[in-house]
Amino acid sequence: MKANKWMKAGSLAAAKTAATAAVLSLVLGVGSAYAYWSTVGIGSGSAASATMQTVTVDAFVAGDSPATTLIPGGTADAIVRASNPNAFAVQVYGFTANGTATADASHPLCTTTGVTFNAPGAPLTPTVSIPANSSILITLPAAASMSTASQSSCQGAVFHLPVTMAVRK
Repeated sequence: MKANKWMKAGSLAAAKTAATAAVLSLVLGVGSAYAYWSTVGIGSGSAASATMQTVTVDAFVAGDSPATTLIPGGTADAIVRASNPNAFAVQVYGFTANGTATADASHPLCTTTGVTFNAPGAPLTPTVSIPANSSILITLPAAASMSTASQSSCQGAVFHLPVTMAVRK
């Protein structure tokens, strides 16, 4: 019987402690929010709005050649040509896959390519900037991989890797 009373007293004390902690957290939290939002500052600024033109990307364009070759079970570098038609430089933030890899037209029997795009982490490191009104080649190390399920008819093919590139001004 005494153990039961002790457990009730312990539960009551725990409940009081929890309620006190909740009230203190609420009071301190509101006080912090108030202090943050009541801060005053003085200054001036200006902004201009313009429409950013689409920065385009082509993964592996004819005439571009990677330093590594793609083989079943392996990885290779992917080359992308990025074109910036804007009057200002943009910074490449990252890449994502945007569809299924396909083989070039001279390999029509290569229907199971086994090729995937391995997007590098964002933000892209090291940083890459595309100057205004220009195009650059970007090499993405080990960004293409080929599974062992790739058909033998894919040998010697050039693969189109649909990617989306995120840029920031």
